[in-house]
Amino acid sequence: MTILLVILGLHLCSLHLPAISAAADTLSPGQSIAGDDRLVSSNGKFALGFFNTGSKSSGNDTLSYWYLGIWFNKVPNKTHVWIANRGSPVTDATSSHLTISPDGNLAIVSRADSSIVWSSQANITSNNTVAVLLDTGNLVLQSSSNSSHILWESFDHPTDVFLPSAKIGLNKITGLNRRIFSRRDLVDQSPSVYSMEFGPKGGYQLVWNSSVEYWSSGEWNGRYFSRIPEMVVKSPHYTPFIFQIEYVNNDQEVYFTYRIHDETIPLYTVLEVTGQRKALAWLNDTQGWQAVFTHPNDQCEVAATCGPFTICNDNTFPSCSCMEGFSIESPDSWELGDRTGGCRRNIPLDCVSSRSDIFNAVPATRLPYNAHAVESVTTAGECESICLGKCSCTAYSFGNYNGCSIWHGKLVNVKQQTDDSTSANGETLHIRLAARELQARKSNKGLVVGVVVSASLSALGILTLVLLLIMIRRHRKKLHCQALNSIYAGTGVIPFRYSDLQRATKNFSEQIGAGGFGSVFKGLLNGSTAIAVKRLVSYCQVEKQFRAEVSSIGVIHHTNLVKLIGFSCKGDERLLVYEYMSNGSLDTHLFRSNNSVTLNWSTRYQIALGVARGLAYLHESCRDCIIHCDIKPQNILLDDLFVPKIADFGMAKLLGRDFSRVMTTARGTIGYLAPEWFSGVAVTPKVDVYAYGMVLLEIISGKMNSHRESNSYADHIVCFPLEVAHKLLEGDVLSLVDGKLNGDVNVEEAERACKLACWCIQENELDRPTMGKVVQILEGLLELDLPPMPRLLQSIVQSSWKTETQH
Repeated sequence: MTILLVILGLHLCSLHLPAISAAADTLSPGQSIAGDDRLVSSNGKFALGFFNTGSKSSGNDTLSYWYLGIWFNKVPNKTHVWIANRGSPVTDATSSHLTISPDGNLAIVSRADSSIVWSSQANITSNNTVAVLLDTGNLVLQSSSNSSHILWESFDHPTDVFLPSAKIGLNKITGLNRRIFSRRDLVDQSPSVYSMEFGPKGGYQLVWNSSVEYWSSGEWNGRYFSRIPEMVVKSPHYTPFIFQIEYVNNDQEVYFTYRIHDETIPLYTVLEVTGQRKALAWLNDTQGWQAVFTHPNDQCEVAATCGPFTICNDNTFPSCSCMEGFSIESPDSWELGDRTGGCRRNIPLDCVSSRSDIFNAVPATRLPYNAHAVESVTTAGECESICLGKCSCTAYSFGNYNGCSIWHGKLVNVKQQTDDSTSANGETLHIRLAARELQARKSNKGLVVGVVVSASLSALGILTLVLLLIMIRRHRKKLHCQALNSIYAGTGVIPFRYSDLQRATKNFSEQIGAGGFGSVFKGLLNGSTAIAVKRLVSYCQVEKQFRAEVSSIGVIHHTNLVKLIGFSCKGDERLLVYEYMSNGSLDTHLFRSNNSVTLNWSTRYQIALGVARGLAYLHESCRDCIIHCDIKPQNILLDDLFVPKIADFGMAKLLGRDFSRVMTTARGTIGYLAPEWFSGVAVTPKVDVYAYGMVLLEIISGKMNSHRESNSYADHIVCFPLEVAHKLLEGDVLSLVDGKLNGDVNVEEAERACKLACWCIQENELDRPTMGKVVQILEGLLELDLPPMPRLLQSIVQSSWKTETQH
């Protein structure tokens, strides 16, 4: 009876409910929101109303998806941060309306039959309520007579977005578990298989199917979560986004929340359709969302990211592909980002004659979930036979150390480790296919061969003439480019046509940089995506640099490494395509007096920390250790947020983890070269540490490490590293910092950076810290003693000074 009365009341009210004012932040009883009506928070940052995410086919029908939700009001691209009717979209903005029901709850009511599409379903004893959209983006249902009495709030029921000031965690009294779920696809906002929730060990985690954890923040150590130290307030990952994390664990609840220093900036954390958690900030300069961080960094680290019977490869685009013998289950869903359906067999297995099934071997893989170990199996043939004897067995793997493993049903989470089939880079997975799959392949090959032979014979004369012309005019160059395209296309970067890049750069008209390697030009892909195109010169000299750049930076991904998008090879032309860095290189901000932007201390410190993280990743986290060999301010680029990205890998060298491959030939830039470059000994990653120390000193001082000063007696060389060492002993750190900062400096960080720089430039490489230690020192996790005087630099400068004065 009560439910019938509520529905009747809603029906009567819907006949004459007035629309809400567009400027209001409050919805009162007797008012409604429909069509273009909106609530707007008092600061103007958020709006609530109906919006459309698009349409898609369902059977023979095309459905349009309309939702009631909250979005950023001042961002041109409508970006929603919360949805009410997530699992129950409506047909359009006018078919339903939002109102306060007779029982005091918020409700979306269908105008057609007055049915309730969605309700806040709060346990309310009084119907004296109003709804208010707060400045934080939180929609609250509160008592109209007491605004502090909150009866329901959207922050307790998040969708796929985690806003600043919201909570992730558990209410121990009510059992309310605040967690977010990814959406189904780019159109359908219903919950999908990925969630972000509070973990049992005190941190938060990303989970697939509510059961498999695939990424964790680590435990709370009193300052930050152990796996994301970049969010520490003292050393924020990005300026101006200073994250302030609050962790609470008491008798009533356990949760964490976060805020940012500048609350006027639109910023939010979203769990994407892909299962990756991203923090995004809106930049007015570029009119787009900028990724602040991504967890996990690699797409293939997300559990079952491509769905069943697929292989994920972080070095290709797109990263998901079907296993051989399988096809995409739903191409339309893949287009919208939903790959949970994965792939399906082209030819079903026949269990009756299963002994005739075949296996396709996929080497160098991370094996799927849910392996079943089979004991007492000593050979691969025996393991294969056991799999064939079970109708449900879909794959097997056999290794000398892991023995026999078989899988039943769908195969998920298979990752291609490398293109190398050695056991050190993964296991070999044998995927079961129907015998007819082999016959189908042979038939297709036969058909293709027949067509090719016929076409070839009919055009033999023309083809022969063309081949002769190619051999005479361009044979060697063209074949060389084809070989390069074949080799490097598998690294994940895109082989562009020269004409496309020529068009994107308006025939290389806007030059933004130049050096001994050639020139860099700004371009636009598809008229919207900014790129930087490096055009290498002097073919004979740049071929090694071209190969080094593609083979090193092309296969790795890190926030503080510039992203190589693609390359082009045509004749003598060698082009490299990078993401565009709007703030140019670090040297322009440090050394050029006509530059209008002076980097503040916080930004400088974050640049130093970001470069250190990038180098630590190259040295310690890649499959092969990568030594950059040319770290200097010119090779440190800055994006819209002044996030540093290491660039120019033309001199980079890959070493085995045992450092079995060594270098003795000097490479790099004078002023940043470690002493061992000139001693003829084998070079290690410590040469990058030395160069980093020199760059760190320049970041601190705003001037080059070695420069001439004039006095009344004679010109002489001033070596800033030696000056730093002396001032540290005297306790006078502020005199070392760039005068343009006018003393606005964190003295503790400045002293730490100066000490660290002097340790990095020690002549004995064993005295220098690793880049991993450098990161920990900058984060304040390790303390440093006073460094010794760099004696080699001192002797060089003294010798130079004596020579100057004698002449």
